[in-house]
Amino acid sequence: MNGKLYALSTGPGAPDLITVRAARILGSLDILYAPAGRKGGDSLALSIVRDYLGEQTEVRCCHFPMSADGAEKEAVWNEVAAALTAEVKAGKQVGFITLGDAMLFSTWIFLLQRIGCPEWLEIVPGVTSFAAIAARAKMPLAIERQSLAVISCTAPEAEIAQALQQHDSLVLMKVYGRFARIKALLAQAGLLECALMMSEATLPGEQCWRHLHEVNDDRPLPYFSTILVNKQWEYAE
Repeated sequence: MNGKLYALSTGPGAPDLITVRAARILGSLDILYAPAGRKGGDSLALSIVRDYLGEQTEVRCCHFPMSADGAEKEAVWNEVAAALTAEVKAGKQVGFITLGDAMLFSTWIFLLQRIGCPEWLEIVPGVTSFAAIAARAKMPLAIERQSLAVISCTAPEAEIAQALQQHDSLVLMKVYGRFARIKALLAQAGLLECALMMSEATLPGEQCWRHLHEVNDDRPLPYFSTILVNKQWEYAE
């Protein structure tokens, strides 16, 4: 059998939000690469998919450093991309799992840049965190002719402020460590009442805040925190 590499999206967190296709592939893998935020630490993505794995699957956790050292990150991406490619060329069925959707703000994209687009690669899409948040909070992402923007809160303040003015509906990702700044921008734009924030959507620790003006600027937030804004939607309490 020819080797193949699957980039598998795990969805936002709840194991039963994995696609049927991803679950089927997970059960047939020879090797699964699972990213971990800390060296020797647990992999959230692995905990989501563990029950779908076959007995034959060998799991390999790989640490992707969350640091500003570009050279360190480049070295890890190069190493993992080379390892994945070598396994496929050895005839193995190989998977790499990633939270949410593989093609949105994911570590997988840096590996894709190095691997390219060979015929032996398949990318399996997944439920994004903000799609899950919209469903859990019963808040539509976009209605009729509304524009929808997905913004990283690592962007410069001027760019975020401009997006808040230009678009009808927004997803503000990577809020962790930046909440006070984003809350101030929402207040300046008069959009606090149009926004909600959810952390750890579909996971046991899920939290939702519908009145952001009541959330203290220095409140500790989980890493997976996202804000949705819809200028034309009123939530019925």
